[in-house]
Amino acid sequence: MLRAAKILKSNGTDGGLLIGACDIDLDGIDVKEPVFVEFDGLAVPFFIESLQPKGRSRAVVHLSDVRTLEDSEEMVGRWLCVEGEYSGTEEEDFTGWSVYDKDRFVGVADGMQEFPGHVCICIGDVLLPLHEDLVIGCDPDARKLVMDLPEGLFGD
Repeated sequence: MLRAAKILKSNGTDGGLLIGACDIDLDGIDVKEPVFVEFDGLAVPFFIESLQPKGRSRAVVHLSDVRTLEDSEEMVGRWLCVEGEYSGTEEEDFTGWSVYDKDRFVGVADGMQEFPGHVCICIGDVLLPLHEDLVIGCDPDARKLVMDLPEGLFGD
């Protein structure tokens, strides 16, 4: 499975979802094929009913069986995945990318550090865990990574 986008928030009251694409072109998603969202360790298939781009790396999407605000709120924070395999290494090399804590610029990644079981992004002496729960979105074209970082990492 390839992580195509992070579900950022609900959009409207009809089950719409705002997604942030990561490492995949939204135009490249085949709407005839299912996408998957993980629930309790299981990949649950959904079909895309509509996909409306909002800039280069975001879109509003409507999925089958997601019809209400309550349905969409349950999806927020999860990954939207498509079938496929990563080319090359599983983790993206974010060296040289601009890293943000939500809207606040925190620095440019000057390397990656691999530890058993996880990878960290290096910004100076600070190591940021590259974990799906911390990544809000990314824009490969702009080389921008947006995260929701724990307080105190940068002298908050």
